[in-house]
Amino acid sequence: MTTQTGHTEAILASKVIGTNVYNTAGKHIGSIEDVMLDKTSNGILFAIIGFGGFLGIGEKYHAIPWSSLDYEPQYSGYVVPFTEDQLKAAPAHSLDELTGHDGRRFGDESARYYI
Repeated sequence: MTTQTGHTEAILASKVIGTNVYNTAGKHIGSIEDVMLDKTSNGILFAIIGFGGFLGIGEKYHAIPWSSLDYEPQYSGYVVPFTEDQLKAAPAHSLDELTGHDGRRFGDESARYYI
């Protein structure tokens, strides 16, 4: 089955990781570092997006609800409907924190903030 934009509904995680992320103004704001999967529901809890920093120094990691990412072919990347101020004020964690637990807490926190 395909989405409204003509893409299939399935994608390899390896193709998602490293994909650039943009805001609705087309400004590059980060990239997908990883995705957190929910093993019990077979769904995606959230995408881990790295913002800012240089060569991994000073980078912030945010759990973004997967449903908030929209693939945009013209950018060959994902677009999120959040302002730069919203993203700067969003809860940030270390990559170890986001990937070191079951993720439910961060998924819930992300949903409360963004949705």
